[in-house]
Amino acid sequence: MITSHMNGYVQEASGQAKGHRERAVDCPGEESSLVKSPHCSAHMERIQHYQEELRKRREEDSRGKHDIDPNASLRLKKLSQNPKVGIDNPTFEGKEKATKNTCAQDPVGELEELLQALKWVQHCLTDAQSQQDVELIMQLVAKEDFRNAYTIYTAVSQQMSRVSPTSPLTAQAKDLCQEVQKMLQSSQQKEGLELRALLTNPHLQAHDSVAVQEMAEESTTQYLGETVKLVRLEKARDTPLGATVRNDMDSVVVSRVVKGGAAESSGLLSEGDEILEINGIPIRGKHVNEVHDLLQQMHGTLTFLLIPSAQIKPAPHRQTVIHVRAYFDYDPSDDPFVPCRELGLSFQKGDILHVISQDDPNWWQAYRDGDEDNQPLAGLIPGKCFQQQRETLKKTLTDRTREHQGKLWYAKKSKKQRKKSTSTVSRNTDYDDILTYEEMSLYHQPANRKRPIALIGPTNSGHDELRRRLLSIEPEKFAVAVPHTTRNSRIDERNGREYHFVSRSAFEADLATGKFIESGEYEKNLYGTSTDSVRHVINSGRICLLCLHTRSLRVLRSSNLKPYVIFIAPPSQERLRTLLATEGKTPKPEELKEVIEKAREMENNFGHFFDATIVNMDPDQAFHELRRLIEKLDTEPQWVPTSWLC
Repeated sequence: MITSHMNGYVQEASGQAKGHRERAVDCPGEESSLVKSPHCSAHMERIQHYQEELRKRREEDSRGKHDIDPNASLRLKKLSQNPKVGIDNPTFEGKEKATKNTCAQDPVGELEELLQALKWVQHCLTDAQSQQDVELIMQLVAKEDFRNAYTIYTAVSQQMSRVSPTSPLTAQAKDLCQEVQKMLQSSQQKEGLELRALLTNPHLQAHDSVAVQEMAEESTTQYLGETVKLVRLEKARDTPLGATVRNDMDSVVVSRVVKGGAAESSGLLSEGDEILEINGIPIRGKHVNEVHDLLQQMHGTLTFLLIPSAQIKPAPHRQTVIHVRAYFDYDPSDDPFVPCRELGLSFQKGDILHVISQDDPNWWQAYRDGDEDNQPLAGLIPGKCFQQQRETLKKTLTDRTREHQGKLWYAKKSKKQRKKSTSTVSRNTDYDDILTYEEMSLYHQPANRKRPIALIGPTNSGHDELRRRLLSIEPEKFAVAVPHTTRNSRIDERNGREYHFVSRSAFEADLATGKFIESGEYEKNLYGTSTDSVRHVINSGRICLLCLHTRSLRVLRSSNLKPYVIFIAPPSQERLRTLLATEGKTPKPEELKEVIEKAREMENNFGHFFDATIVNMDPDQAFHELRRLIEKLDTEPQWVPTSWLC
């Protein structure tokens, strides 16, 4: 499937050229019909046609600058300068010297040189142990088995380093072979007899037919400095081609190579390649929509006639896959900036994305976790910096709008109201760092160091009741962190059991150094839960249960405790009324509505911190689901921020 997206209506924001569009080639799910590739000789004729077209174009551009004699023959000129009999094959120019150097290696001579060097080293050494070690090495080198093994190694190395063509370089090799044989029939020179014997070898005679059967993947032809490339790819039903194209004047150019497709795995299509033909059908002058319709009807072998990109290709490097958690929702159908809409990958806040390519810093290629098998091609997602820039712009515009509205409201209010509103506006203009993605890694908790479980939820959502139920059923498995307080201990209380009783100055000093996950003041006494208290429970081998406010999540996550955060969401308003009635509570409708709205606010602002969500429709079902999630931590690795593991 190929779907178009015109970027013209966002030209002012994106800065792209007018009419620029990029279309995906062969996304999965479209029906296609078999189109067979024509014979290789027909392609060579078309290559000559495009060569002639390129030649004319270059002559027009450089008319008056170059004096080219159309009757000149580089081949005859080279023959006149070289007295050797035969025709030079330009294909192997530059490779002959490397082949000679490789063949010049003599394993026997190299071993003799090594022995002489060892004797010299032995002579230079003074201690007996070193001389004995060198003597052992010399005995090894002198053994026949070692020499035979080294000879085999040298032969294999020469074969591995030999430069040879991987595809047929001409379609008329057999005809050329027969022509040379006729020339050599009357030759009685030693070289001529050897060459004639070589060319009559049946194995070499079959090279053309074998090459056609193997289907050459790529061949190139040079003409007056221009290169025309012939590429063959297999377009299978289960493996899409994976490329996008765009119009550049009357040309159709490869715009993007998508990970997971045949184009990417073959490495034969590159960004910037101009497509001249597909299976013998001329492409130049066609709109990308026409290319889309054409490729929809094709599968099997696709033969592309290309002008390679003039861009300097970077050295190939191994792509590093990174795993990130998204901190925002994304729908490509609502994004006017996405370069190819049908390749856009939708995701929600909290989803794990596997980023496999960041070659385009603005548009990464990624898979959504769990969809790798159902999503053969990678999708496009906004790059981190690009998304941060967009979010910054959005917040700036929103802030200016609010500021303008605030000025209008401010002018209408009394002096007392103006003073109050000024402090409110100043607080709202401070923004946290814009969150887009966070790099993640898989982590399996050790058996003796359980991750703390943080239960988050609004009042009356049932999270505190679930914690108490776990503590009562399995006290040997679960525990709570002993809090700190500045109040005086009571008669039946013991320090370190109910509370850690500390002075106010000590509490405030620990609070200033960030040792408390959460803290507060009640009746002029300070209370708080410290990271040391949580760590004490973890070291005992039990699971620490926490009921926290959402504002404590940032502090908890910045510690090295590796918490597992579960959001306990309330059910519908009517169901919540029924559940609270069973507990003897009779909340007002406004209170029920406040619980629902508070839960929605917590999820919108802190949902990216939640590892799991349980909707408390039924207390028993919610309890069993909570236990299932906790037990899963022992059997399955979980995604955690990579910074936790550093």
